[in-house]
Order: sequence, then C-alpha cells, then structure tokens
Amino acid sequence: MSGRSQERLARLELSLVAEPGDGRLAALLQELAPSDVLDAVRRGTASVPAVWRERVAGSDERARSVLELGRERGLRWVVPGEREWPAPVDDLAHLTGRGIGASHDGGGAPVGLWVRGRGRLDEVVEQAVAVVGARDCTAYGSEIASELAADLADADVGVVSGAAFGIDASAHRGALALGGPTAAVLACGADLDYPRANAALLSRIASDGVVVSEQPPGQVPTKSRFLSRNRIIAALATATVVVEAAVRSGSLNTLRWAEALGRPAMAVPGPVSSQQSAGCHRAIRDGRAVLVTEGRDVLAEVRGPGVVAEPPPGGSGTEFDRLPAPVRSVLDALNWERALAVAEVSAAATVATGDTRRALELLRRRGLAETSDAGWLLARRADLA
Repeated sequence: MSGRSQERLARLELSLVAEPGDGRLAALLQELAPSDVLDAVRRGTASVPAVWRERVAGSDERARSVLELGRERGLRWVVPGEREWPAPVDDLAHLTGRGIGASHDGGGAPVGLWVRGRGRLDEVVEQAVAVVGARDCTAYGSEIASELAADLADADVGVVSGAAFGIDASAHRGALALGGPTAAVLACGADLDYPRANAALLSRIASDGVVVSEQPPGQVPTKSRFLSRNRIIAALATATVVVEAAVRSGSLNTLRWAEALGRPAMAVPGPVSSQQSAGCHRAIRDGRAVLVTEGRDVLAEVRGPGVVAEPPPGGSGTEFDRLPAPVRSVLDALNWERALAVAEVSAAATVATGDTRRALELLRRRGLAETSDAGWLLARRADLA
C-alpha cells in the first residue's frame, strides 16, 4: 500500500475512533502525522482518551468496510492533499480549544470529508457564501433567503447551507432556481436524507452540487454533531449570512465560527417585533455582523464595493431590474392574455427548461406570475419603480 493510501486509511480510522469535530484529535494532528496519532492510540499512550483506546480495536477492518459501504451508496472519501479537498477548511486547524461550540471545546480541521454528488467539492465552494438561519422561519425569512441565494448564484457564487427546514432549504432552492452550485453540509452520514422530508431537495443538490459530511455513512445526527457541522459550513464559505435567528439560535454558532475564521459575517434585519430575528438584531447591534438586505450587499462584502454593479441612477431601479437576467428573460416571455406551457415559455425566453421552471417558481413566489391548469400568466407588472 502506498504512503498516500496509508494516510487516507489512517485518517478514516481516526474518524471512526474519535468523534469528528473533537478538538483533542485536531490538536494531536497539529503535531503528528495521522498514522503516528493512530499508532499512539493503539499503544494506549497516556495522553490518549480512554474511549479512543476502546474504539481502536478492529478499526482497520471497520475502515475498509466503511469505504466499501460508501462506494455502494455513491460516496467518496476526500482527504487533505487530494484535488477535491477544499483548502479553506484547513484554516480550522488553528481554531482548537476556542469553546465555540464543537465537542470538547474545539473542532479543528476535519480529518476528511464524505462527499456525494456530481459536483466537485473544491469547485462548488471555490467562491461561496453560507446562508443559514432559523428552521421555524417566517414567510419573510424564507423569501429573503431564497432571493439572496438566487442573487449569489446569478453572480456565480456558490451557496453553502445545512439542508435543514426553513432558511437552509430556502437558500438551497434559491441557488437551484438559478442553476447555481450549492453544497449541503449534514450532521449525519452524507448517504442519509435528513430531514427525510427534504429527500427530494437533497437529491436535486447532489445532481449538480454536493452533499458533504464528516460523519461516516449511516451515522445519525446528534446535537453535538450539528454544532461541529456548523464550523464546516463556515469554513467552506468565503462569508456567512444569517437570515432570521432567535437569540439562542444554532445559526449564530455558525456566525461565531465565521468570525473566528476572520471571514465576513453578515445578518439580515427583520421586523423589530420578530423573535425570529432577535439574534440577528443583537449580532448587528454588537458589531459582530454587518447589516445586509440584498444580494448586492453580500457581494460587496465578499468582492468589495467597487466590483459590484451599482443600481441604476435615481434609486435601486424597478423590481424587473433587480431580477437575475435569466428570470427577466422568462418574465418577458409571459403575457396577460394567453397561458403558456413551460415548454413555450422556455422556447420564447431561450432559457433551458429546468431553469425556466425554477425561474417561474421564483416569479410566482414574488407575485409576478401565476399558474393554472392552462399554464403560466403574468400576475402583475415588475417594471414600475
């Protein structure tokens, strides 16, 4: 077995011996090679936790079984040094023992990542923004998250989130609506559809983007795994935006990881009376997050204000002007009198059928288009300031 293969296997064994996100493992890997850490565990060195010494028995056989299981379920094990490895997560190696919320007051860089999907992880997150927020979100929060993600996708910026109900799912759908790359980071095995109700969404994400996890195939989510998962979301992204978060929301944990990594941290304000936005308001007030209200604001934080196109003179333009270009083309293809089938809209707009469907759904959510058994119609004008 080559040195590279031995290291891959050693990293996999370590992920089975220690809980992913355990800061104690990350600290040891700062000093020793993975194979040396594994040898220390097998020897029962005093500095090694007892639970690791118990779990290491038969870890080599379990690692091979897990690799085979992963292959059967369409997963690949990606480790540092490989082409698909996302280099930004290596920044987590310097954040052990910070007490941000991962297990054992640490976190550190992952020993490896399980990936499912047709996309290549490093390419999907080459320039990406994390959009996270409340599971129990409002219609306002869902719409904002979807629009932000669509704006980012239209600017060729990937969207990273956790595939949970609420804001996460809305962010993924917004990116998919514009055909943009998106990555879902799970707190369970990447082979599992969690939550189960989002199985169709996860399948769509995997068809073009990636589903990612530190957890081996078949592992179920736990509270601590959600917290350690948050650091991966923040590390994969160039910046993090929180859309709706209560004061004690787990989404704010992701924001703290972004802060610790020195990455831009942003939050969307909500109604002053909304408890779902109270955590966002506090983060903005305390100077821990920059206030953003639209995709242009987020892009300015990521790329710099001079790189982002300014709105038309005389204000922010019409609602039509603020729509992504493919969506404008689809809207232009609709009319008031005759309902059109999706195929007809696609042909008139010269936009791919799948992208047309997603654009129509976005227009429907904004009240600009409506559908019936006969097809799609304009619902109201978008070209008024």
